[in-house]
Amino acid sequence: MKHVFILNPKAGSGAHLDETRAAIRSLDGDVTLYETKAPKDATRYIRTWCESHTEDVRFYACGGDGTIKEVAEGILGFPQASMSCFPIGSGNDFVKYYGGSARFADLAALTAADTLPVDMITLGDEYSVNVCNFGFDAAVADTMNRVRRLPLVGGKNAYTTGILRALVTARRNRCDIYADGEKLTGKAFLLCTVANGAYVGGAYRCAPRAKNDDGKMEVCVMKPMTLVSFLRLMGPYRRGEHLDDPRFAKYMTYRRASRVEVVGEKPFPVSLDGEIIRTAHFTCEVLPGALRFAVPPAYTEADAAAPVPAS
Repeated sequence: MKHVFILNPKAGSGAHLDETRAAIRSLDGDVTLYETKAPKDATRYIRTWCESHTEDVRFYACGGDGTIKEVAEGILGFPQASMSCFPIGSGNDFVKYYGGSARFADLAALTAADTLPVDMITLGDEYSVNVCNFGFDAAVADTMNRVRRLPLVGGKNAYTTGILRALVTARRNRCDIYADGEKLTGKAFLLCTVANGAYVGGAYRCAPRAKNDDGKMEVCVMKPMTLVSFLRLMGPYRRGEHLDDPRFAKYMTYRRASRVEVVGEKPFPVSLDGEIIRTAHFTCEVLPGALRFAVPPAYTEADAAAPVPAS
């Protein structure tokens, strides 16, 4: 089998580039290293490769969730292609479903690993492997992206800036959300996650019951709440306790669905595995078993239900 490593040189601020290059070049077998040059370059490179090669090939996303998303979009529809990842990004939310980044740290084990089927979420011409979310947390991410390179409010302060702005502007969001035809929203909502994976935002276990191979999305809508309630419930939500904590009952609607339609009055930020798009009307649907994803042998089904490990 051909092994192609797709390295995002900007992932994790480039902190592990030299070590990653050296580890890849030390591997035995038919190995190629490609470093991306721009957003969406990984998808373009992979699709070009697969269109001209019929041999079995495995692509490895060396980066974070955004790189995994681009590699997945690249192999979609090519039966000779599978994928895995070598997580060196800042968030690495997707691999937390399998126990965390440490599971994927041994490159030799990755190249020998068997594949598991993984669903994808389609949103028009866009795709998500992990989580589509909008409302409060997408507004935070949108602001972070906008101010990241600005003095004072950007850099290490970008996340704080995003939180502060969202607390003022994004605690009451308006659009209609339908899960398999059932309307889930009233006049306003705080946030909504449409999840294939289990984690979002670095360590928030937004969908603790998610199975990324069951043909369903986990849909969670939170109603607006006071700032005091928001701060009180943030910890349990982060730990994935919201489905069983009675304090969430009056704020939360949770469904499993194969189709989610969202209708707003004007474009708003939507996060797809950390990538922000802006749209006013979209539909999420499941592509069952769209990916063949190689998982190291240490992974067991119990890992998917375990508390989030350190990355």
